[in-house]
Amino acid sequence: MKLSDKKATLSFSDGSPAIQLPVYKGSIGPDVIDIRKLYGQTGLFTYDPGFLSTAACESAITYIDGDKGELLYRGYPIEQIAAKCDYLDTCYLLLNGQLPNPEQGRDFHALVLNHTMVHEQMQFFLRGFRRDAHPMAVLTGLVGALSAFYQADINDAEQRGIAAIQLIAKMPTLVALAYKYGVGQPYMYPQNHYSYAGNFLHMMFGTPCEPYKVNPVLERALDRIFILHADHEQNASTSTVRLCGSSGTNPFAAIAAGVACLWGPAHGGANEAALNMLYDIQKAGGVEKIGEFIKQVKDKNSHVKLMGFGHRVYKNYDPRAKLMQETCDEVLGELGLSNDPLFKLAKALEKIALEDEYFVSRKLYPNVDFYSGIVQRAIGVPVNLFTGIFALARTVGWIAQLNEMLADPDYKIGRPRQLYSGTTRQEIS
Repeated sequence: MKLSDKKATLSFSDGSPAIQLPVYKGSIGPDVIDIRKLYGQTGLFTYDPGFLSTAACESAITYIDGDKGELLYRGYPIEQIAAKCDYLDTCYLLLNGQLPNPEQGRDFHALVLNHTMVHEQMQFFLRGFRRDAHPMAVLTGLVGALSAFYQADINDAEQRGIAAIQLIAKMPTLVALAYKYGVGQPYMYPQNHYSYAGNFLHMMFGTPCEPYKVNPVLERALDRIFILHADHEQNASTSTVRLCGSSGTNPFAAIAAGVACLWGPAHGGANEAALNMLYDIQKAGGVEKIGEFIKQVKDKNSHVKLMGFGHRVYKNYDPRAKLMQETCDEVLGELGLSNDPLFKLAKALEKIALEDEYFVSRKLYPNVDFYSGIVQRAIGVPVNLFTGIFALARTVGWIAQLNEMLADPDYKIGRPRQLYSGTTRQEIS
């Protein structure tokens, strides 16, 4: 961030003297007005519900241009990363600011894959949950519980680095534990000879009854899902991790806060909502009822929503969606599911949304959640675990953002302001 040549002049309608505020330029994207001294000079706060016009931090990790449909990890387009890197290479990039060379890549892969086991007592911790608990409730508890087994001082860079490896390595194990507990199957210990995505498939779908063989198409598809969800700038869960971590809390607790925030249907639960929408259409009559469903979507008074289409950030096509669309076709073809009623319904809905003027004019294109939901369902992941897999993938982004904040000399504990509208001072009679 560098100071711009221009200044922002703020004038007031009540006749108060105008003030000048510094303007800073990023490497790309909009300039920002520095309002840190606004209250001291004027006695006024800004009002910005949802922080939609406020830059709360300086970051060099991820950049999104919603109008162009562009997503960059450390400057690299997501399309190139998804085509040329695997998820652990992406983790290295987000954490260290550059892609690994062959030796660094081998060492980082080995480091992560050799720390995938969790403390054996975590299995006993699981028994406190109901078997029908939502996996995100279980996962929030498990991630928070890591702080009881693996101590880390958030203010110590070396300990944060160790915690980062532990979290990236153990999240697939925790998600698989939550799944196995819910379905009543034996837990499968991680195997270091598998890839990161392959090991997750083994822990999810393997049983002690017979050897598990990883399907390379599914392995590649899952790895791509992880890459596409690894980070997404300053969204709700990332901001939650930053805000929680700003108090100096244990890094495992900060990540658990991010998991809890991600659970919401407006955020990480979007792909779960998209699949549930498809189930609802299928129950109502399937492909034959799509026209009726679309009519309801267009009716403002019906309150029926088209889930998995459009994106709050991208005013153009979600750049991750095309990549996930390709993966979706590969997986359905590999598993022979192209004619499955649910997936035929999804493809029919996709075709309408890409051609219907109502959706095209509003840029309601299928987004990454729509396609990733279809892929995960085809692989065999239950719908209520979709957000858990999202949390697994996003963990590295949260860690990178947390580490960046703590290394920033300007960082302070988060303390948003408010516009108070309650009762003024009164006395007890």
